[in-house]
Amino acid sequence: MTTTRRNFLKTSGLSVAALAVGSHKLFAAYPDKFIGIQLYTVREAMYKDPSGTLKSLSDIGYKYVEHAGYRDRKFYGYAPTEFKKLLDGYNLNMISGHVQMMPKDYDFSKNDFSDKWKYTVEDAATAGQKYLVSPWLDNSLRKNMNDFKAYMDVFNKSGMLCQKSGMKFGYHNHDFEFTTMIDGQLLYDLILNNTDPALVAQQLDMGNLYNGGFKAIDVAKKFPGRFELMHVKDEIPVTKASSEKYESTILGKGIVGTKEVCDIGRTSGGTKWFIIEQESYQGMDPLDCSKQDLAIMNGWGY
Repeated sequence: MTTTRRNFLKTSGLSVAALAVGSHKLFAAYPDKFIGIQLYTVREAMYKDPSGTLKSLSDIGYKYVEHAGYRDRKFYGYAPTEFKKLLDGYNLNMISGHVQMMPKDYDFSKNDFSDKWKYTVEDAATAGQKYLVSPWLDNSLRKNMNDFKAYMDVFNKSGMLCQKSGMKFGYHNHDFEFTTMIDGQLLYDLILNNTDPALVAQQLDMGNLYNGGFKAIDVAKKFPGRFELMHVKDEIPVTKASSEKYESTILGKGIVGTKEVCDIGRTSGGTKWFIIEQESYQGMDPLDCSKQDLAIMNGWGY
């Protein structure tokens, strides 16, 4: 069975005008757009040989990476300062990273974050990140409007916490956001309507939502200016037994219309950060897929 980010997250436990001006200054040193890679694309190689895998990605031509491997205050087994040094040695920047913010990471009785989440923010900043992205919303927070809205306020507060460290908090979708309703309203709409864009960046995963019955192009058009980051994917129907209907593939080979979604992101979506992620490979080597995907993006003018 295909190992997806959805299953990985479930089983691993991996876990305002003034602000807008601040964000502009924060990112002024970066180009108007960039292409990175989510390291989950090469997850097995990263856990076996982080240094060698990062070198390979750098040799391919990547300059930016996004992690999915933070645990016990380490990135793929390296302390934050050590991992940044490793990245620097290969001329790589870790612009963002995925760590799930859990309900227990905020204590409503104290109106404060857990030490664990504070350390997560601190370590992300030390490693050089500009975005700290939570890629999941706990099922307990999808049940009723009061609990949901209270946690969206926590999202905004996490944005304020991240801002103090020179970063921005973010959220990344899967498919449940497009199949879950609260009081007759779609969960994804509620997330975007109850988070402050100046505090919470949205990372649109253009592949995941297909399993929820939605199309990325429609979502990108519905919320102009809201997607600072995108996960660049393509999808094909799954032909073997699986809990999901679609799996990712080489860009341009599937049904997403990946280039069109990226173009919408660049022209009206507010997207500057295009992060390639491929989770399934149809028998190819993940690094070879990563090389092809980057070449295709470059051919599209990215």
